[in-house]
Amino acid sequence: MQVKALLVVNSSASSVTARTRVIIQKALSREHEVTVAETSRRGHASRLARGAAATGTELVVVLGGDGTLNEAANGLAGTNCALAALPGGSTNVFARTLGTPDDPVTATTAVLESIANGGIRRIGLGSVNGRYFLFHAGLGFDAAVVAEVEKRSNLKRYAGHPLFIWAGITTWIRHYDRSRPRMCLHHADGSVVEDVYLAIVLNTDPYTYLGSRPLSIAAEATLERPLTSVGVRTLSFGPLMKLLNGLIRGSDDIKSHPKVDYQPDVTDLVVKGYGPFPYQVDGDHLGDTEELTFTWREDLLSLVVPAN
Repeated sequence: MQVKALLVVNSSASSVTARTRVIIQKALSREHEVTVAETSRRGHASRLARGAAATGTELVVVLGGDGTLNEAANGLAGTNCALAALPGGSTNVFARTLGTPDDPVTATTAVLESIANGGIRRIGLGSVNGRYFLFHAGLGFDAAVVAEVEKRSNLKRYAGHPLFIWAGITTWIRHYDRSRPRMCLHHADGSVVEDVYLAIVLNTDPYTYLGSRPLSIAAEATLERPLTSVGVRTLSFGPLMKLLNGLIRGSDDIKSHPKVDYQPDVTDLVVKGYGPFPYQVDGDHLGDTEELTFTWREDLLSLVVPAN
């Protein structure tokens, strides 16, 4: 069945080339009525997606990174217009979480097959201070690392994963005050977790990918369940490296670690800072804040899920 589709392209994304864009546009147009729009500034993809849904478009296909995909999801949340992800960034966490092929042209074939076979499902989304996220939000040290990466965004096309590793090391050494905790977590049951240095709230797992290897933090974080929150109460080198090494090896010791607050099936969470702290949403650094309110809402977005 032919659908009316919008292809949103971020030409600045790491893996997007003019040739790839043309091939994908032609492939989509062979089966569907396709319009192409290119993002030109921050927030543009949200407006493009929102406008498409309001004018009867049935499908928005995003060729770009996780940030562009997040913007499109925010424009489509609560509508019947479906979202499809084509990997165009340096890491493409959400597309890879869905099992989408890494190559954007091959991914287009998978998306077309999924549409033809009815592979569109409704999923829930996390929200932080009114902004939806597809896979996670990071607070404190995690967001500071993302901020360092964004300062060198021109390098992401050529050195994506090494850049993130470098940013993590240099942020820990030079660019983040590790002498004090930054926040406390207020759970819906009334419990409060004090002295948190970094927190991650996940809508899906894995948290990210180290090359081809997934870095899993919370296996419970799936599209069928509410959020999982992870609060880390130390940035000391020894415990942090031990925790990271366990995650890389696939251990789930994080759930019972004495310096970690691990909570699955979170529908509501308030994070209060001991002063301003940085935060990021789906890999997009959003600055500093002193309080964040998280919620999870089910059945909010139509998503094309390639068959595995």
